[in-house]
Amino acid sequence: MKQISLTLLCCAATLAAAAQEVRTITADTVIMEDVKTGEKRKVRIIIPGKDEGVITIETDKTYRIDSTEAKTEKREEAAERKGGRPIYGITFSRIDLGLAKLMDNGSFTLSDNNRDFRYRPGKTVNFGFDVLQAGYRFNNHFRVFLSGGFDWTYIRLREDIDFLENTTPLTWERSGVDYDKNRLTSTYLRLPLTFEWRSKRYSGLGRVRFAAGPEGGFLLKGTQRFKSDELGKQKFKDDYNFTQFRYGAFARFGVGGLGIYAKYYFNDIFENSPAQAGLQNFTFGLMLGF
Repeated sequence: MKQISLTLLCCAATLAAAAQEVRTITADTVIMEDVKTGEKRKVRIIIPGKDEGVITIETDKTYRIDSTEAKTEKREEAAERKGGRPIYGITFSRIDLGLAKLMDNGSFTLSDNNRDFRYRPGKTVNFGFDVLQAGYRFNNHFRVFLSGGFDWTYIRLREDIDFLENTTPLTWERSGVDYDKNRLTSTYLRLPLTFEWRSKRYSGLGRVRFAAGPEGGFLLKGTQRFKSDELGKQKFKDDYNFTQFRYGAFARFGVGGLGIYAKYYFNDIFENSPAQAGLQNFTFGLMLGF
């Protein structure tokens, strides 16, 4: 009986000592983030033993989680403090989608010589984008760069006329076919020289931007497409006396990545065609990406 009592007493003492040793358990350090402020805190969680109160969290240090936009802004500010830097490379930006308007010697009303060029305003459109750029960023608010891209103007004609290929000056004849679609298209390699100013970055909005400059373009091709019940779809390629090199000016305004644009070309749409002298192109619309 005495041996049993001593054994029980030893077991009780051992359990008490073990309970005393594991009374407090400290977890590994973990990271907790405030989803509203973006703050990241390193904390140590202390879990007490049985009947010893509540869990304790000890804050060690506060860190800041920067968004990608904030990191970009910091890099730009650092570059500004060091001075300007060159900018160059491949891009896919300044994506234009707008309406094209024909101007006849400064008027949106076509003269008698150009009555056959009557078009459908809502379906005469401009589309283009830039794929290359090279320039210099002077500071965080101003940069100058030359870019290269492509530009299309689609003129949706009302009249059933066929433009003749390999003919100068521009010549056309009326067709006996009733066309459901008659579209004359010019494709240019565009080369705008951009002077861009931008504001500071506003939270939730981005930067306010304004850009303007001259633009030149080299003709790549001309196309006329037809669609009719009699002949189906047809497509013909020629330069159709489009101006080989056109020049003009543009302006862009936007907030964040969205904006509006307008372009006006100083020389005529067609060259070596005296009857179409003074017929020019003006486009405006929406833009995606500065």
